[in-house]
Amino acid sequence: MAARVRRLVYPLFQPGGPQLRIFRPDFYMVLVRPGVPQPEDTAQFRVSMEMTKLDIRNYLEKIYKVPVVAVRTRIQHGAHNRRNHKNQRIKKPDYKVAYVQLGQGQTFQFPNLFPEKEQTPETRSFDEFRKKYFEKELQRQRGDPRRGGVPDWFGL
Repeated sequence: MAARVRRLVYPLFQPGGPQLRIFRPDFYMVLVRPGVPQPEDTAQFRVSMEMTKLDIRNYLEKIYKVPVVAVRTRIQHGAHNRRNHKNQRIKKPDYKVAYVQLGQGQTFQFPNLFPEKEQTPETRSFDEFRKKYFEKELQRQRGDPRRGGVPDWFGL
């Protein structure tokens, strides 16, 4: 017995009537950190292969209100130097990279998510460090005084 699948059917859009459908773009844009240094007014995105330069410009200007001067794109071909257990080549998928030049006076810089901890000046000298280390080492080698001179390796 086959199960029936119900499909939701939307009524046709009528001007003046309520619109029940929401149209979202099938595009994606991912802001990536560039591998080589870029000018401060340039941001690098990984975009879907179907996006054109005009789509990228409109997407940023209309949705995010970012002034865009120029858009340059390139297609990065995926590597195919791996092989599977059947000795067949495995190819990574291709993707499109977009370089967006922002408007005049606009700059973009990635935030520093993992800042280096501030280095406190070393107040102790090397001799103090050495003295403290040797004290700990001697304490460790003395053993437990409650054992009455019996070595640690000899279990009671």
